[in-house]
Amino acid sequence: MKRVFKIFCLLVCVALTASMLFSCVNRETKNTEGVSQTPAGTAGTAEKTNIRVAGLKGPTGLGMSKLMSDSEKGETANDYTFSLSTEPTEIVAKITTGEVDVAAVPTNLAATLYNRTNGNVQLAALNTLGVLYIIENGNEINSIQDLKGKTVYASGLGSTPEYIFNFILKKNGIDPENDLELIYASEHAEVVALCASDKASIALLPEPNVTTVLNKNTKFRVALDVTEEYENACESAGIKDNFLAMGCIVVNKEFAEKNKDAFEKFLDEYKASAEYVNENIDEAASFAVKYEIIGSEDIAKKAIPNCNITYIDGEEMKTGIKQFYSVLFEAQPSSVGGSLPGDDFYYEKK
Repeated sequence: MKRVFKIFCLLVCVALTASMLFSCVNRETKNTEGVSQTPAGTAGTAEKTNIRVAGLKGPTGLGMSKLMSDSEKGETANDYTFSLSTEPTEIVAKITTGEVDVAAVPTNLAATLYNRTNGNVQLAALNTLGVLYIIENGNEINSIQDLKGKTVYASGLGSTPEYIFNFILKKNGIDPENDLELIYASEHAEVVALCASDKASIALLPEPNVTTVLNKNTKFRVALDVTEEYENACESAGIKDNFLAMGCIVVNKEFAEKNKDAFEKFLDEYKASAEYVNENIDEAASFAVKYEIIGSEDIAKKAIPNCNITYIDGEEMKTGIKQFYSVLFEAQPSSVGGSLPGDDFYYEKK
């Protein structure tokens, strides 16, 4: 009788254990909202592609801040790993070594990377247009001509700001070397500090540094929009269909070829993110601070409308950026890596 009872108890234990195991498995196949999911390793699993994305702090990285938030919540078509840098040189190393698949970088750097990697980097979309402004402590500067004889502090020596500003000056009959004094600082923050302390009265700066100066020294104002001056200079030179494109999205060509569907889902999600940032300034400002793209919500709220965040791809991108690269190449061939990119540089969506 005792033996029968022991067998009965054993059977009960087995049954209870099986029930508990089934219950645990069943719970693990449901998400937090209770929606049933297919367990890993079974037929029908839709596996996400992991895409490693690098970006720069500041305007170039702003457009993807909503995408970063969505990814953190698991609400994106792909799995994304984001990394943000303060200097373009950090991203160059990551792209050339294959450490990242996609990057948001300055447009001239995109062309340089294409040349440096023998065509293994492609331009997929433009994400930031003009962000440069001339700011002044005073009311003397109302046209490019007013800069003659003045001292202008700037950052961006050897990069797009210098080349574009020189192009504008020359098209207005101003010699950058003799008709004004251009003093280049090593970084934006140095120019901001000079303006804030009244040691500089005229400066060429990008957003959000412009807004930072205006907040720190209320005697400063925006005197000239460099984008407008660039467009006027192009018109006078007969250059049409041209963007002052400061930032873009590039992709590792091999990665794009092997993961075309996943990459194009990324582009769709990036476009939606850029549109969201433009239409929802307050929330975008909170994203910018959360992901350390911009240091202050107040600065971000004021700067975002002036950052010209966009999304342009396809033929429109190709036509506009080709002209822009020609301007840079004419100013300094090394600004685009020594030669203009070939047609294989431009990524084509399905």
